[in-house]
Amino acid sequence: MNNFIQDNLKAIYYVLTILGLVVLLLILTNISHNWLKRKLQNKFPHQESNTLNLLRRILKTLWVVLGIIAILFVFIDEQYYHRVQKDFWLIFYLGFVLVLTIVSVSVVQMLFARAIAKRVEEKSDPTSYKFLRNLAVFGVYFLGVLFAVMAFPSLRGLAQTALGGAGVIALIAGVASQEALANLVGGVFIITFKPFKIFDIIRISDDMVGTVIDITLRHTVIRNFENKMIVVPNSIINKEKLINYDLGDRKCCQWIEIGISYDSDIDLAKSIMRKECMQHPNLIDNRNPLEIKNGDPKVLVRVIGLNESEVTLRAWTWAQDYTSSFVMKCDLLESIKKQFDVQGIEIPFPHRTMVFKEKQLAELKKQLHTSSPEED
Repeated sequence: MNNFIQDNLKAIYYVLTILGLVVLLLILTNISHNWLKRKLQNKFPHQESNTLNLLRRILKTLWVVLGIIAILFVFIDEQYYHRVQKDFWLIFYLGFVLVLTIVSVSVVQMLFARAIAKRVEEKSDPTSYKFLRNLAVFGVYFLGVLFAVMAFPSLRGLAQTALGGAGVIALIAGVASQEALANLVGGVFIITFKPFKIFDIIRISDDMVGTVIDITLRHTVIRNFENKMIVVPNSIINKEKLINYDLGDRKCCQWIEIGISYDSDIDLAKSIMRKECMQHPNLIDNRNPLEIKNGDPKVLVRVIGLNESEVTLRAWTWAQDYTSSFVMKCDLLESIKKQFDVQGIEIPFPHRTMVFKEKQLAELKKQLHTSSPEED
């Protein structure tokens, strides 16, 4: 035993040194993590430290893996030293690039978060900052991947070409699909021409109505009135006709349409609709001075259609914004229906009048008589 220790004393010291160094690095990583976590919590109390936790796990794994590789030098032949040494520095380089990329992304997000928060406090549009944040984060990850690829000789030429300038566009065009490029171009168009911005209420279709929450390189996020997030690719938004309820004047005209039967009193129905609309708190007066001087009504109610089974009435109402107009429409449909019931105004059900020839009617009666059960 003593002879074994004496013969391998140098190797034992080497292994113990590596283990001590790994343990020291793990301890320093934990200490640094806890110190940075306290600093961030004091400065940003509502922000989670997910990035710090991720960095700690990566660094701990990196120290352990590098320690294991370093210890392998004791157990392998000298002819494999060069190969193991290359693997050691390769893993160290990839770990360094990974850590540097994550730290860079965190710094970029933190800087843009401050700028976005300041814009929100000033009640300014943060859309451009959010889009640039996503673009900068994408750029950092892209550079991180390129630097990682440069560690492999077979792929180094591709990475150097991409870093050359024009190669970036060629590489993206070659790797990304046509749809992805369309979404990216769509996002740039949205930011450039600003058909809508963050916190605007837009309608793309009947199923896609809500508040714009975020605009990324690929898609736009809309929160509908059920508090569900709708992710819409930017290419689709650029193809569709959309309504922006917050672009320009936010006032919104809401139609209140109800059909009444032909036997009902049209004047009474119009009077009820106008009275209920006038009493709603969300109604605003959108008349110009000339219309007020001429005595035009605040709420206009007209017959707009004579349909198969109903007379369609429409009231034009105005509200301060889309949300108020939607609430007003729901309330008015209910209150008008109740008043129609009280005043005897009928809202007809769809019905159909069927005409039979005498021969067809006789055959129908015969079939009914045959199918009916016989009396005992």
